[in-house]
Order: sequence, then C-alpha cells, then structure tokens
Amino acid sequence: MKPVNVVHGRMVPLNRADVDTDQIMPKQFLKRIERTGFGEFVFFDWRNDPSFVLNDARYAGSRVLVTGPNFGSGSSREHAPWGLQQYGFDAVIAPSFADIFRNNCAKIGLLTVTLPAEVCKRLVQLATDDPAASIRIDLPAQTVTSPAGEWPFDFDPFTKHLLIEGLDDIGLTLRHADAIAAFEAGRAPWLPVTVTQ
Repeated sequence: MKPVNVVHGRMVPLNRADVDTDQIMPKQFLKRIERTGFGEFVFFDWRNDPSFVLNDARYAGSRVLVTGPNFGSGSSREHAPWGLQQYGFDAVIAPSFADIFRNNCAKIGLLTVTLPAEVCKRLVQLATDDPAASIRIDLPAQTVTSPAGEWPFDFDPFTKHLLIEGLDDIGLTLRHADAIAAFEAGRAPWLPVTVTQ
C-alpha cells in the first residue's frame, strides 16, 4: 500500500445522502475473482443518467469525492472502496461514514475525512460552481484547505500511523518478521510453521 500524506486535487460533488455500497459497486460485479478492474463499474446504475456528475467531462481526473452523510452504508463489500480507488479517487469527504466502509477504505489507503455537514455542503457547492476548484487534505496536520476555507478534522491515531507509513495488515505483520522467525525457531519441529526461511 502506498503511503498517504497529502491529497491534492479537484473534487467531484455528489450531493446525495445514504449512498450505500450497492450503489457504489452493484452486486453483478462482485463475481470477479481479481481485486482489480472495478473502477469502471463505480456508480454503474447511476451513470446511465447522462446528467450524473461522473458523466461530466469537467470532473475527469478529480481525486476527491465530496458527498453527503452516511456514505458507504449497506453491505460490507470491499469492492466499493476498491472501485472508488481504482476509478481515481484518493479521498472521500463526508459528514459521516459507515464504520465497515471506513475500515475497508483504510485497509487499502483510501482516505476518508469526516467534516461537518455544513462544510460538506459548502464544498459540494464550490465544486458544482467551479469544477476546477482544488482541495488539499493534509493527513499529518489533519486539515482540509480549499478556496472556501480551512478546517481541521479528527482521525484515529493508529489508522493515521498506518496510512502515513503505507502499512496494510500484511505490512504491519511483516514488521515483526524477525520476532516471528525467532518464535518459530524455538517451537517443536512437529508443530505447524507460519514463517519459512
């Protein structure tokens, strides 16, 4: 997983509340066995509407999705964060997130930032009025800066450490490879081995 420190780029305004994971990544795309190739299916059903924001060429290449409360609710499918990240988003800003969705995002380095509802509305309006408007999310400083203002945000310290260091669950475990190997060396030879040398 690549480290997450500062995300800087344009925003996509998705002025909707209660966007669930089936809307982000519809069920028919969950049959794939790979963890790649999901970006093209993000908001698949909504994109049939020509006026849907992701169909607007002015937002192509935007790195931050700004949306309404309770984003990522519904089923716990990991495919939703995979798809958002593979589409090109590095961060999602909302007033609130479903806990499982937020955790799945953290495991792949997709930054989720919680800001007050009125701030999210201002950012949605800013991006709607000016598709070229950019935003800067500084994870170490825990600040969001845009032409509409600057705001601090709270973030779990342990998750922040993992993101800044670029550590997923496997990377975190491998930091203890020497201790694991030493433990295995002291076990009876007939017991299962978790690390091979």
